[in-house]
Amino acid sequence: MEHGNWFLFSLLLVVVLGIVVTILTARSGRELFLRRIPGLSAIDEAVGRATEMGRPILFSIGLQGLTIDTLQALAVVQHVARLAARYGNRMVLPICHPVVLPVAEELTREAWQAEGKVDAYRPDDVRFLSDQQWAYVAGVIGMINRERVASVFYFGYFYAEALLLAESAQEVGAIQVAGTPATTQIPFFLVTCDYTVIGDEFYAASAYLTREPTLLGSLVGQDIGKTVLMALAVAGTVLANAYWPLANKIVGLLRGFGL
Repeated sequence: MEHGNWFLFSLLLVVVLGIVVTILTARSGRELFLRRIPGLSAIDEAVGRATEMGRPILFSIGLQGLTIDTLQALAVVQHVARLAARYGNRMVLPICHPVVLPVAEELTREAWQAEGKVDAYRPDDVRFLSDQQWAYVAGVIGMINRERVASVFYFGYFYAEALLLAESAQEVGAIQVAGTPATTQIPFFLVTCDYTVIGDEFYAASAYLTREPTLLGSLVGQDIGKTVLMALAVAGTVLANAYWPLANKIVGLLRGFGL
C-alpha cells in the first residue's frame, strides 16, 4: 500500500490551512481558548512562595544538549526568570551540557533586563556542573541542600536521576513543579512533585505561558487537526465494521479517482 497519495496530501493541506487560519485569528487579537493546565498555572504560585520565604528558586533542565526538549525547557526558564526578577528573588540554574550554558546565560540575562533589574542579575547563579550524569546529580542535590531552595522546577528530559532530585527537594520542604516528555520518569515525578505536566502539555508550555499569538494559534490549530484526524479514524472504523459493502464501494471510488 502506498503511503503517499492524493488523499493524504489533501488531508495534510487541510490541517496546515487550519493551523494558518488559527494563527491569523490569534494575531488579529481574537481570544483563543486554552484549557487550564494546573502544572503550568502553579508556576506563579511556586515563585511567589519562594519570594515570601526569602529563599531561592532552583531550575533543572535535564541532561540533554540543545534538543527540542531542552529548547522547550529554556522557554519556561525565561518565564520563571522574569517572575524571579520581578519579585526580587534568585533563580539558580545548574547546567549539565556545556553547549546549553551560553544560551541559558543569555536567556536569564535578558529576563532580568526585561524587568529593569539588570543590577540584580547574578551571572554565577547559572552554573555548569558536569556533563556526567551522576556528577551533575550530586551537584544539584548539594545546591538544593546548601541553598535551602523553596521552589524547584524540573523541565526537560530526565533519566534515572529524576527520583533522586525530587526526593532531595522534598526533604528541604520545597514546592516542586515538573514537566518531561520522558514517559519512564513521569511516574516518579507524579509521586514526588506537587504538580506534574504530562504529555503534550510539556510542548504547550511556551504558548500557554507567553500567550504569544503565533505560538497560541499554532497550538490551537494542531489540536483542531488532531481532533479532525481522530474523528476520521473513528468514523472510518465504524463505517468499515458496520457498513462493509458501502465501505468497499467508497474505497473503490477513491481508488478510481487515484486517491
